[in-house]
Amino acid sequence: MNKLPQITLAFWIMKICATTLGETAGDLLSMTLDVGYALSSLILISAFAVTLGGQLASKRYHPALYWLVILSTSTAGTTLSDFMDRTLGLGYAAGSAILITVLLALFSVWYLTEKSLSVDRVTTRRAELFYWFAILFSNTLGTALGDFLADDSGLGFAGGALLIGSAIVAVVLLNRFTRLSGVLLFWVAFVLTRPFGATLGDVLTKPHAKGGLDFGTVGSSMVLLAVLVALVVAAMLRKRPERTVYEPA
Repeated sequence: MNKLPQITLAFWIMKICATTLGETAGDLLSMTLDVGYALSSLILISAFAVTLGGQLASKRYHPALYWLVILSTSTAGTTLSDFMDRTLGLGYAAGSAILITVLLALFSVWYLTEKSLSVDRVTTRRAELFYWFAILFSNTLGTALGDFLADDSGLGFAGGALLIGSAIVAVVLLNRFTRLSGVLLFWVAFVLTRPFGATLGDVLTKPHAKGGLDFGTVGSSMVLLAVLVALVVAAMLRKRPERTVYEPA
């Protein structure tokens, strides 16, 4: 009994599309529309709360709703990370360190209370909340890591995307050829796909002088949204009709 999608290649393609769109859409709101990081974060956290409420109220897996929550965590993570790193002046390295600490603490509390970090069978309301907040903070961390690689490491946007892409390939190989925990590898891959999406988003939107393709935040967001909607529609056509029964927390 589940409200989560199956972890397949299609899942990861949709995840990368959603995180890349989150990067471009977050930048569109905070920078292109000049709303600012603080107000953008407040708006997008509110959007996350609304979409999460819909997901929690649902009794079965709805692909459109699930990926809408993923997208809201991605856009909120983008502006939250930028607010920490730029507005508060923490910098990418310090911001990443803080977010890693928060995420590890969240995983620890989740495991101690639920005895599991499962990503394919979440059967209590408390575990579902842990799941979604882990996703929110992993997406925020991914943005900070992506910006660190692109700006502070000297790799540039394309170099950062190549490095993270290589790390993702390594995780795939570890999953295929070793007996490492699938749950552990899932969360490593989930965190890594966020900076990959962030750097890919920068490659699409940034000007040629900064190593980007100069598609702009509006054009890139529209293209990515169209791709994600098409994938969600495909997922809706093949979704598994299951109901969720929560066990006592």
